[in-house]
Amino acid sequence: MERRTFLRGAVIGSSAAAFGGTLTHGAAYAAPAQPGAGPYGALGAADANGIQLPTGFSSRVIARSGQNVGPTSYKWHSAPDGGACFTDGTGWIYVSNSEINPSGGASAVKLNSSGAVTGAYRILSGTRQNCAGGKTPWNTWLSCEEVSLGYVYETDPYGVNAAVQRPALGRFKHEAAAADPVRQAIYLTEDETNGCFYRFLPTAWGNLSSGTLQVLVAGTATSGSFTWANVPDPDGSPTTTRTQVSGAKHFNGGEGCHYAGDMVWFTTKGDNRVWQVDLASGTYELAYDDSLVPGGAAPLTGVDNVTGSSYGDLYVAEDGGNMEICVITPDDVVAPFLRITGQSSSEITGPAFSPDGTRLYFSSQRGTTGSSSGGITYEVTGPFRV
Repeated sequence: MERRTFLRGAVIGSSAAAFGGTLTHGAAYAAPAQPGAGPYGALGAADANGIQLPTGFSSRVIARSGQNVGPTSYKWHSAPDGGACFTDGTGWIYVSNSEINPSGGASAVKLNSSGAVTGAYRILSGTRQNCAGGKTPWNTWLSCEEVSLGYVYETDPYGVNAAVQRPALGRFKHEAAAADPVRQAIYLTEDETNGCFYRFLPTAWGNLSSGTLQVLVAGTATSGSFTWANVPDPDGSPTTTRTQVSGAKHFNGGEGCHYAGDMVWFTTKGDNRVWQVDLASGTYELAYDDSLVPGGAAPLTGVDNVTGSSYGDLYVAEDGGNMEICVITPDDVVAPFLRITGQSSSEITGPAFSPDGTRLYFSSQRGTTGSSSGGITYEVTGPFRV
């Protein structure tokens, strides 16, 4: 495999190094030159928001659960989870799910070209435990229900069109989604201890009302070739989607999912792994496995949501662990990019870059209170590699 770098989902270059190749050959991850330091250097002291960042980076709070967002009267939702950014004229919109049950849903916050908050509103209501999701190339947000026989909802980040339930994408314990415009597919993770990895092939690209749900079929090894097989009954009742296809490969707690340049990465929380699927060659392998790190000194634990930068770095948020977002570089360095202090009863969710790649948004789902009503959504700015 060759390295691919990302430019909002497009291949812009390659080299001889494979993203994650060091680990897949059974060796340890590439240690940073300075212990605990990644491509941006070591983490500094916690700032006023309790966030440790490398030199040159700063953080601010853009929303708190139950409080008005910026100059608006809209109150931010509880338990903020998966998120994504969308271009909005000269500004952008950050969309965030609400992982509560019942009521869940999703909200959006608008920012202008200078990053000031100018608006906020609800884009999905009346759903259950909306955890992660994914952005489509036609600028909608797929919000996924993390419940048994859960649905995917297609929502409008701009708040104009009503959200639409998309049962054709299957009914199971949905986690994340990632769109592949090359193969015209949507990849889906399943948060079960014996969950599967799926793809949905719409009848017409850009219209998710009908299509074919398939599951990845492979052996029990951590690397090899794979095929896709149709799921006979995407409705998942009375037989769950993950048990309908003989030979379907099972993963321990599927979480975040990210596509770029003929590759799709997804995380599994049950075994602290990041998987890499090469869609061009039809093979899969591990990009990160904490059990391969010597001495029990894994830099990344509690893997959860994942996103990518235009440079080619993966940013993986921790559910618990050290409350970090870790970076995995194209040359396999794995190190903390930021750490939230004083919030050990929370988890980091929803990492997403602004359209120009200079701002990173994410949330602490339960903040300092440890309660879903204590969520905090942040922005980090600084010299990101783009």
